Amino acid sequence: MKYRSFAHIALIALFAISMAASLAIREGHADVPIAESADSINPLGSGDAAPRFVVRDVDGDAFDFNPQRLERPAVLLAFRGGWCPFCNAYLSDMRHVIPKIRELGVDVLFLSGDRPDQLFESLSMETQQDIAGLDYTLLSDADAQAATALGIAFRVSDREVRRREKRKDIEGSSMTNHGILPVPAVFAVDRHGIIQFAFTNANYKIRLPADELLLAAEKIAAAD
Repeated sequence: MKYRSFAHIALIALFAISMAASLAIREGHADVPIAESADSINPLGSGDAAPRFVVRDVDGDAFDFNPQRLERPAVLLAFRGGWCPFCNAYLSDMRHVIPKIRELGVDVLFLSGDRPDQLFESLSMETQQDIAGLDYTLLSDADAQAATALGIAFRVSDREVRRREKRKDIEGSSMTNHGILPVPAVFAVDRHGIIQFAFTNANYKIRLPADELLLAAEKIAAAD
């Protein structure tokens, strides 16, 4: 009886471990502590299953990114917010390739750290003009759910938050609420929910060139 009881308990434990591993894959890094610095993030990479997360659109409505039910492949471009001049420059640069990416049948999703009501307003006027009319979706990851699940979220020091608040350049950012930022990143997810390409750099001034993004989009568009 003792042997059977031990075997039964072992079987239950094995099942629990298996379920936990399955959830970890399905939910990405949602269960991993947020990094203490940009240099110490642990992002998902090529070959990993993309995580499911819920963000908000410009109207504040929920947008459920479910990698198990994608109708088309998608590129996810995470950026810090419209208050960041390097993010503005990057979004403006994307105007050269977004039309080509959409022609491939690939969705383009921008994930911003700004609140829904500030998604457009926080961007510079020049950037708003550059991306006007392009076929993309701008989304708010104000609670850092997506950034955390993708493994690109890190904590910003209180001193840095206070410094930026004093400069009044993060009024649209939720960073003042939770002190979390995403490392700018790109993830190319195929129709089956698998990340086929990933780019991150702790130096927020370094971004993936537009032509390389197009190559990544071509890769997931061609995936079965």
